[in-house]
Amino acid sequence: VEHFGLNMVQIINAHDSNIACMTMTLDGLLLATASTKGTLIRIFNTMDGTRLQEVRRGVDRADIYSIALSPNVQWLAVSSDKGTVHIFSLRVRVSGEDSHSTEHESSSNSLQALVSPASGANPGSSLSFLRGVLPKYFSSEWSFARFHVPEVTQFFAAFGAHNTIAIIGMDGSFYRCNFDPVNGGEMTQLEYIRFLKPEILR
Repeated sequence: VEHFGLNMVQIINAHDSNIACMTMTLDGLLLATASTKGTLIRIFNTMDGTRLQEVRRGVDRADIYSIALSPNVQWLAVSSDKGTVHIFSLRVRVSGEDSHSTEHESSSNSLQALVSPASGANPGSSLSFLRGVLPKYFSSEWSFARFHVPEVTQFFAAFGAHNTIAIIGMDGSFYRCNFDPVNGGEMTQLEYIRFLKPEILR
């Protein structure tokens, strides 16, 4: 990662496999990545390369289509070829939650590790208390909320206002969904629109 304003380059060893998808916050302080394996998503501090959080999409390999961070950097959305859009709760966010306040903070204290009291945490394995004894899989953080889409095309996810998410498919389909920021679980579909006629896709 190259910080042009600071004239600094930070090397981040994100995954053992090649990078398949990534995104950053608008200020460039946080980086979220997924590899070609598609099982884990990792969040890094771009200033020092520290890995701040790791969440698990699933066990099987998957092609990651999109990674999105919410404007307040409290949530992360991931879409893949497995037909599920996952939302994860982030334990790390940019303090101030807006560009104006962040601009006046130094890079050393502008990242806060926290669990927001207004939102839930990602579920983990019931055996997570044996962390360090059992394989790493059992201490993974799993998705907080999810929505199922057809596996016939690529879907891309982006956050909207008030705990909503927009999901757009290459087949012209559009979903707008709402998720419960406290309890998580299955998202509620608020809207569905098909912008392309089926014969156009042939």
